[in-house]
Amino acid sequence: MAPVWDLDPVIFQVPGLGLPVRYYGLIFGLVLVGGFFLFRRQILRGRGTDDEAFDFLLPGVLGVVLGARFGHVFFYNLDRLLADPAWLFRIWEGGLASHGAAAGLALALFHHSRRWKRPFWDVCDRFSFSAALGATLVRLGNFLNSEIVGRITDSRFGLRFPRYDHLPPELTPARFPSQLLEFGLGLAVLGTLFWLDARLGREKRPQGLLTAAFLIMYFTGRFLVEFVKERHGQVDSFILSRGQLLSLPGLVLGLALLWFVRQKPRAEY
Repeated sequence: MAPVWDLDPVIFQVPGLGLPVRYYGLIFGLVLVGGFFLFRRQILRGRGTDDEAFDFLLPGVLGVVLGARFGHVFFYNLDRLLADPAWLFRIWEGGLASHGAAAGLALALFHHSRRWKRPFWDVCDRFSFSAALGATLVRLGNFLNSEIVGRITDSRFGLRFPRYDHLPPELTPARFPSQLLEFGLGLAVLGTLFWLDARLGREKRPQGLLTAAFLIMYFTGRFLVEFVKERHGQVDSFILSRGQLLSLPGLVLGLALLWFVRQKPRAEY
């Protein structure tokens, strides 16, 4: 019988207030802090300043949170929004989408590049490490929350998520732990970015290459993992899931950017 994953996502309640402190919230905070310090390291290495790094903090956080929320609402739950428009603002009830977060971050990075007069792909390259860290840790948070699960399976790799299926453990079907697959994907992307950065001479690396590598690796991985993920609000008769369709633009952009980078002479930042 498949192992059971039944961790309570709430660590403790704040005394006197009754507010829950969740593993996911702590991990999301770690994403923001760790992502900032990775970005700051890249900015300082590229002759930037602490002021420039800190200036991205607010737009970056807003881009992630608002983009992820709007992405989840408009890509996956438009019917619920139309039935209850106020639900858009009840973020504490859950509902964030990584594709929306990517779009929100792209806007924040574009704003930063214009404000600090850095080439857009330069800023994206420097942020790619933070994006990979976020993609890795958020899926760990999903696993601790027993959400974003995989499809039912009878393979030996399955886990039972009674908190997701709302069934007693002995009646809960085994599912692919797709969150852990994406956690591993994020680690692979992050490790590859560090390797490429060192291999290509750090500040001598071709501009846009790290962004292209991130987009190609991450969205190819997302596309493949979607084959074993549970579909939400979508019939199984369609060949591709909504997540796969949303991954295709990122993958195509990465391939186009890689082609463009290879046409240009090697240049320093």
